[in-house]
Amino acid sequence: MNRRSFLQNSSKAGIGALAVPGALMALESCGNTKSVVGATVYAGGPNLTQRPLLYDYKALEPNIDAQTMEIHYTKHAAAYTKNMNEAIAAENAGTATLDSLLANISKYSVKLRNNAGGHYNHESFWTWMTPGGKPMSAGFTQVVETAFGSVNDMKNKFTDAGLKRFGSGWSWLVLGPDKKLSIGSTPNQDNPLMDVSEVKGFPLLGLDVWEHAYYLKYQNKRADYISAWWNVVNWQEVENRYTYAKGH
Repeated sequence: MNRRSFLQNSSKAGIGALAVPGALMALESCGNTKSVVGATVYAGGPNLTQRPLLYDYKALEPNIDAQTMEIHYTKHAAAYTKNMNEAIAAENAGTATLDSLLANISKYSVKLRNNAGGHYNHESFWTWMTPGGKPMSAGFTQVVETAFGSVNDMKNKFTDAGLKRFGSGWSWLVLGPDKKLSIGSTPNQDNPLMDVSEVKGFPLLGLDVWEHAYYLKYQNKRADYISAWWNVVNWQEVENRYTYAKGH
């Protein structure tokens, strides 16, 4: 399947998803009336396979270099997908959705925890970035300002979570069970959907702060990597996730 066909099929899948009235109300409050939300599982969420990238490896330059993107996608992320499916088969962990697997991850091995988390995180990570970035709508800006005081305050807190994560891990913006926005970080490939996670909620935005995500270009300068990464954030995807999470 070529990229054009993939995009067309993805678009049709989104249009065919069931809409939830509460979620649509939240969508309208964000000033976004074009996206449709899945009835039970986020329509744009990962399944158990590695999906094609929606852009070229070089498309995020100069912020994320092509070599890093290619290695990150074809080596690191592909290995998570492969190892996850091997562990699912070995542990008889068949599940209807990746979300439900993560919600019960404490029942399974460290191998499955690490690789299912790595798969979900990376499949989401590619959608949180887009060439040139996509701006935050006025409606969602208001949501962020209500929660954090200003967009810059939110970005600073998110950045700080990534900088202070010792070793490898992720920085997260989540909508918690209380329907409030919060920021935190998790080690390794843990994420907020896991029952063992330090941060709980639905992941709206995540940043990979493993060295393999930035070391070729930025070496040990994680702060420079995070600063550049903000230039390619796809706020449309963040808002779509917020709309979904508000309705569930």
